[in-house]
Amino acid sequence: MNLEYIQRILTSRVYDVASETPLQPAPRLSARLGNEVFFKREDLQPIFSFKLRGAYNRMAHLTPEERERGVITASAGNHAQGVAFSGQRLGIRTVIVMPVTTPEIKVAACRARGAEVILHGDSYSDAEAHAYALQANLGLTFIHPYDDPLVIAGQGTVGLEISQQMRAERYRVFVPIGGGGLAAGIAVFLKSISPQIEVIGVEPDDSDAMYQSLRAGERVTLPQVGIFVDGVAVRRVGEHTFRLVREHMNGIVRVSTDEVCAAIKDVFDDTRAIQEPAGALAVAGLKRFVAEQGLTGEALVALTCGANVNFGRLRHVAERAEIGEQREALLAVTIPERPGSFKRFCRDLGPHNVTEFNYRYAPRAEAHIFVGIELSRPEERAAIVSHLAATGYEVLDLTSNELAIVHLRHMVGGRAPEAADERLYSFEFPERPGALLQFLESLDESWNISLFHYRNHGSAHGRVLAGIQVPDSDMARFRASLARLGYRYVDESDNPAYHAFLT
Repeated sequence: MNLEYIQRILTSRVYDVASETPLQPAPRLSARLGNEVFFKREDLQPIFSFKLRGAYNRMAHLTPEERERGVITASAGNHAQGVAFSGQRLGIRTVIVMPVTTPEIKVAACRARGAEVILHGDSYSDAEAHAYALQANLGLTFIHPYDDPLVIAGQGTVGLEISQQMRAERYRVFVPIGGGGLAAGIAVFLKSISPQIEVIGVEPDDSDAMYQSLRAGERVTLPQVGIFVDGVAVRRVGEHTFRLVREHMNGIVRVSTDEVCAAIKDVFDDTRAIQEPAGALAVAGLKRFVAEQGLTGEALVALTCGANVNFGRLRHVAERAEIGEQREALLAVTIPERPGSFKRFCRDLGPHNVTEFNYRYAPRAEAHIFVGIELSRPEERAAIVSHLAATGYEVLDLTSNELAIVHLRHMVGGRAPEAADERLYSFEFPERPGALLQFLESLDESWNISLFHYRNHGSAHGRVLAGIQVPDSDMARFRASLARLGYRYVDESDNPAYHAFLT
């Protein structure tokens, strides 16, 4: 059986449309991990995904009668683009059923290539069931996104290329797993030519159908799957792919959403290319595997296999990348609600760079602030929490709290009618350690800070919104303090949004 797959891979028709993608060194990630890391750049294919290989190989083998009737498929996006591209190239009618959660960039790309797109259900499994019902009525040929020998063989040509491009005799390849077509094709080829090569699958911890199936010894159906890594959101893996993965793969690593976001940033840092979550999944798994196994000096390959991401998702990715890289701690800290407490907290915090600060005045004895702190190493988070607690602060570590990460950080505060003589200013702070404390030191302690919002966004200047209680009689002295400080600022006290939501 394996010989048949090798023959199919070697005779695949993928290069009618697909490119042989480069195996690109990742010097920055390599230096950080102490291993030689390479990216297999499948995001450089014409549809920005490896899925073109399997889809075209399957459709190129259709009989004349099947071509005449047309094809149908179900897909979370990239396989759909592969089918649409192939249908356009081969002159075949294509009908594609996609989950309604599919990023618009993928839907638009399919329609632009002449495909008939139908949106149905919240996951691939929902779309697949609907596609099979339509297939029976329309007499179309179903092009399975992963559980088809010709699709698996098309994806397996990635393994063929890696074997020709890698100079090391022994190396590990990290492959994302959804339904398992890519992992099965690569594993069956590489393990057939050399038992020294290891193939490691990577799944999100909330979409781990292959991991659960291997553990159970049979294919299982997940009751639900996470959709952040939408390209691999599959509730049940394929029959062919399960057998091949079980026989040839060396193991599976599961990763979190934050680790995937951090991996997107890692790929960008080394390539300036932006991956979709599934496209960076293998990189996240590689990093997790290195940390768990304590690897050094090894040759490691990760597939960067998809770049079809809606631009709007990058905001969420950027917010979570630092947490996934364990470079930021998110804390809730209780301080006394009185003038000067904010400044004393910053002094007690010491030379750590503050990445986020949210606070709103309330007429009570204690104030709760939400603060982000940059970490130079992961274990520094526990040391900071211990230091603050020893200094007398009540501290709650929210770094892994999903509610805080997604929602509460944006909801700190509200109206404060008790904040008399409040003036609202927006500032541009230089992004350097000590800038916040320098600002606080410039203010008289009698001027209470009643509102503060700041988030580091990686630019040369940070944007800060601050409410400061300054009586009319002190305004001249207050303006003189701001002038000496030298930070650019704008008086927002008459801004209608401020009056609508904060006063």
